[in-house]
Amino acid sequence: MQAKGEFEVKLQPLEPFTPGSEGLSLGRLSIDKTFQGDLVAHSQGEMLTAITPVEGSAGYVAIEQVTGALQGRQGTFVLQHFGVMSHGENRLILEVVPDSGTGQLVNLAGQMKIIIENGQHFYEFDYSLP
Repeated sequence: MQAKGEFEVKLQPLEPFTPGSEGLSLGRLSIDKTFQGDLVAHSQGEMLTAITPVEGSAGYVAIEQVTGALQGRQGTFVLQHFGVMSHGENRLILEVVPDSGTGQLVNLAGQMKIIIENGQHFYEFDYSLP
């Protein structure tokens, strides 16, 4: 199945866990998202970032817990992020953490794609439920 819609995201800097060196910038941010469309939900989590001195090269990992309704089914689940940018070329994986679904989302599995167009954030969520 597939869910689509848009979301708003607020990122706030947190105290870094360790300072970067050799021109590398390490960061830690809070994530606060509101989803609309087929997924009506709110999520919160944290992100760790590494920005290199080479323009367009960076990486991040994140965990966020999503609470709301996925095409009418209520519950929560956790999304795990893995993102790498090499000289402006992106590779991004967002996947549901196995067995993190609750309520009507127990046994949820899937991957989410993030699309950014003209400053707006959209998602396409390919998922399965028993």
